[in-house]
Amino acid sequence: MNPIATWEEAQSRTDAITGDRRHDRRYDIELELRWKLIRRRKVLETGVGRTVDLSSGGILFDAGRDLPVGLSVELSVSWPVLLHNVAPLQLVVSGRVVRREGRHAALRIAQHEFRTMSSATERRQPQSQLHTSAPPFAGVTTMPRTWTRQ
Repeated sequence: MNPIATWEEAQSRTDAITGDRRHDRRYDIELELRWKLIRRRKVLETGVGRTVDLSSGGILFDAGRDLPVGLSVELSVSWPVLLHNVAPLQLVVSGRVVRREGRHAALRIAQHEFRTMSSATERRQPQSQLHTSAPPFAGVTTMPRTWTRQ
């Protein structure tokens, strides 16, 4: 075997690694979201958008405008599944914008957690008209665990 590779062999090895090298499986799912652009613990800007795809390590989303690479972003994603078939959930993630392509921004997830949201009925009715028997998860605003990606 010749230890010196030809140019064609070196080129074919280089071509083989130019594809998608992500570690996590990506899911093409479109969900509504709200974003906050954060710098030094201050919210610089907010907006709405939609996810393009997501994985356990990152989210590609349409922010509706260009977001600067390197800044921190917090996303609140409307989750498509109800907690106990009753309470709407949102996935709250924070991380940094690692790349952008026009209005699309890629976020590397640093932290994520699921939170319950009030239902549309609860927001419209005065407190006195809400049900008096509370479900077992009443008062819970955050799921018990927060995972941090290392």
